[in-house]
Amino acid sequence: MQEVKINLGCASNPLSDYINVDMDNLEEMRLRYPHKSFSDDLVIEQWDIFNLPVEDNSVDEIRADCLFEHLDFKEEKRIFHECKRVLKVGGILNLAVPDGESVLRSWLEAEDNWKDWYRDDEEAIKEKHWFGTYEYSYNNRWGYLTACLFGSQNGEGQHHKNLYTIGKLRNICERLNFNIIDENVFKWERSKVDDIIRIKAKNEG
Repeated sequence: MQEVKINLGCASNPLSDYINVDMDNLEEMRLRYPHKSFSDDLVIEQWDIFNLPVEDNSVDEIRADCLFEHLDFKEEKRIFHECKRVLKVGGILNLAVPDGESVLRSWLEAEDNWKDWYRDDEEAIKEKHWFGTYEYSYNNRWGYLTACLFGSQNGEGQHHKNLYTIGKLRNICERLNFNIIDENVFKWERSKVDDIIRIKAKNEG
């Protein structure tokens, strides 16, 4: 029997062999990420992530890369419990989130030198304007580091509303009877500077 694997909040990284779920449909995805190519055969489901249309105990893996930090405090509880509901016993929660402790430490150590208002117009993107998504330096508190904390804010859903550390994730997994079988910290491929925590946790029932 083929495994059921769901990629929640797939954004610009849809995966083969997964059910890719995002708030954007394919055409919206192409507009949001004009420098990426998406196959016409790509299916992106616009499911309610808090009420996934699948049976209890029916999913082998839920993957979510840099999604949970976009959810508010009430939504946080809902998404973890929804993952618990749909995962089989032995199913895997494969979760990646920014390392809040690392970002905060870097913010405190960076230069306190505000330069300009936020911009995301075409000229700013072309020039890699110092604030936001297009310039990845950790040298200044008020550029990309602030965007790491609060999101790029360049579109619907592009706000960060929550924060994670490895300690918090361990405690959440213990609460839900998830057993962490792997954890690591890696650099986000796009920026090369962000520390991202990835955990893989097994649903023990």
